[in-house]
Amino acid sequence: MTVQSSTSCSVKNPYSVAPVAADRSQPDPEELMSRDQIESLQFERLRWTLHYAYENVPAYKELYDEAGVHPGDFKELDDLKVFPYTDKEFLRKAYPFKADAVPMSEIRRIHASSGTTGQPTVVTYTENDLQTWATLVARCFRFSGIKPGDKVHNAYGYGLFTGGLGAHYGAERLGCAVIPMSGGQTEKQVQMIKDFEPQAILSTPTYLLTIADGFRKLGVDPKETSLRTAILGAEPWTAEMRHEIEQTFGTLKACDIYGLSEVMGPGVAGESFESQDGSHIWEDHFRPEIIDPFDDSIMPLGHPGELVFTALTKEALPIIRYRTHDLTRLLPGTARPGHRRMGKITGRSDDMIILRGVNLFPTQVEELALRHPELSPHFALEITRPHRMDEMTVRIERREDVTLEQAEDAAKRLQHDIKTKIGSSCRIEVLDPDVLPRSMGKIRRIYDNRPKNTES
Repeated sequence: MTVQSSTSCSVKNPYSVAPVAADRSQPDPEELMSRDQIESLQFERLRWTLHYAYENVPAYKELYDEAGVHPGDFKELDDLKVFPYTDKEFLRKAYPFKADAVPMSEIRRIHASSGTTGQPTVVTYTENDLQTWATLVARCFRFSGIKPGDKVHNAYGYGLFTGGLGAHYGAERLGCAVIPMSGGQTEKQVQMIKDFEPQAILSTPTYLLTIADGFRKLGVDPKETSLRTAILGAEPWTAEMRHEIEQTFGTLKACDIYGLSEVMGPGVAGESFESQDGSHIWEDHFRPEIIDPFDDSIMPLGHPGELVFTALTKEALPIIRYRTHDLTRLLPGTARPGHRRMGKITGRSDDMIILRGVNLFPTQVEELALRHPELSPHFALEITRPHRMDEMTVRIERREDVTLEQAEDAAKRLQHDIKTKIGSSCRIEVLDPDVLPRSMGKIRRIYDNRPKNTES
């Protein structure tokens, strides 16, 4: 659809968040918009965002002036492609607050990335930004099956990480009672779930399996808990992992939630508990694109590539054509036809392992490993270079009710699967249960132990 307009836009944000609906169990009106309505809204909000960023953030003005583009060049949705991409480096150069479009007197929250791979990126929020964030997280939770009045156990980490507080305020906005457990203290997590009997849990998928192990250690079958809904995010996970979790907890439904700090935090996209067919992106607030991560060209609907986001209503920190490095594809909407869906995140372009010329992601190994019931979901990939060639070892735990011999037989089959389906040779090292470290947040799958003074 092409939407054209030549009207200039005000610097002031005209897109205030609607008040909380009296019946919080009902969808937001924007959820039910048609595709044409969504694109018309996107055009108006994109036009505002481009002018707003250019006029209030020197880094954007410099970027666009160097590229020879101006917000006035945006006359239809397709014109977004002429504006340059941004990335973590763009934000790091503006550290800590030079990318903000408002004075500090209007900031109400400051979050930051972990900074494990470099200087952290800082994310700021105005009062309107926080209201939008809570509204969209609440929308995701409702979409995924959480109801007003439910008790919600929040095992996402609190602090500078956006997951804990973002999920917390979204659940409260929906009308839930939040148990702010945060990450870690697995025995206490188990005790609180037993005592408080929440209907829903929020965590990373791998940590939910750690909590399940905690129940078993106490002699409690996870199927006997009160949990009926799990909203899982912050790390890529496969359909096989969903099956593992749902089988472990019995009647529980596991749904995805997507977000990243720079764009907002959790709540950018959420998954329907009825269809469980990928997260719908809330396109009344975000415009997604898929690009080829190697030549930056825009990919058509259904083709895999790197996910790029433009936020349409942010006040404190405008984000335009931000490269997430997450690899997925866009699909037509189903449960919410006006909003496009994301396929499962298959990995990150900056986490890809190139092993003897073969591109490999940890999720590919997870998908194959979970097809062998003798092997657990707990594994790590170790990359070494003992001689001239890179080598990979998959270190994976056997399940508790499986003998070492049975697990090693399964490991041989997994080794064959990795060779034939991915194209990489590897070693498989079978470990006893509970040997690998358990993550309280995002799981670490790759241990690159190659010499640092040689190219990888």
